[in-house]
Amino acid sequence: MANNREPLDPKISLWHFLAYALRFEREKHDHSLAQCGQIIGAARSTVSNMEAGRLKLHDDQARVLDKKYNTPRLFEMLIWFARTAHEPDWFRQYVQYESQATMIRIYQGQVIPIPFQTEDYARAFVQAGGASDVETVVSARMARQKMLLSGSGGPLLLVLLDEGVLYRPVGGPEVMKAQLQRLLEFSERADVIMRVIPRSAGAYLGLDGPFQIMSLEARDIAYIGAFRGGRLVEVPSEVRQLSMDFERIGAKALHEDASRALIRKVMEECT
Repeated sequence: MANNREPLDPKISLWHFLAYALRFEREKHDHSLAQCGQIIGAARSTVSNMEAGRLKLHDDQARVLDKKYNTPRLFEMLIWFARTAHEPDWFRQYVQYESQATMIRIYQGQVIPIPFQTEDYARAFVQAGGASDVETVVSARMARQKMLLSGSGGPLLLVLLDEGVLYRPVGGPEVMKAQLQRLLEFSERADVIMRVIPRSAGAYLGLDGPFQIMSLEARDIAYIGAFRGGRLVEVPSEVRQLSMDFERIGAKALHEDASRALIRKVMEECT
């Protein structure tokens, strides 16, 4: 049966260019989706999703394709450059990874992480950022929160917070008090392990900026936060380094019970 799908626009990102090249080479060699799947050891639907940009080619599959299609290291190098480049459509992919993760490790030294924000806290923060449609952004954050913390097969969340986050009065005392109460409630859940790095820790690695690591079924993906954006990290060596960083930061953090006591203390001081 003929495939009438339009190819992705290769100018959007290197991942889209890779998907475009995959379909181009497959059709040039007169292979069906199923035949291409046999080459890389995947189902027909998997190849279709790769060509649509919903799934990504793996390194071993790229090497097999390069050999079969006589494209010396083309697909292998496209994957390498795509992983190390900034992807304009990174946030869509980030949310997809987040929804698939079985465990997410979060370090945040500036604000309450999005999965734990109250609606009022999120609104105050989004307004301060100058968003053009505050309510749309807030609604999207609440939807992500519901997905991650629905309690029905969601990921295990390991959270490290800098103590300074607790004292930053986003939205005013009442909003902040409610936010800290929400943190305490989440910290009691079986699927959340929340620990605070105290001020007494002094200078430590995490002060460079926030990041998180999402553990998928077959690999880990990281995200590094930045002003007005961020970037996904898919290169295994970089992800491993961030995992080590998370452990080093965690060595500075209080125990769960001591962390809850500190959050409760700061909440009681909100006036």
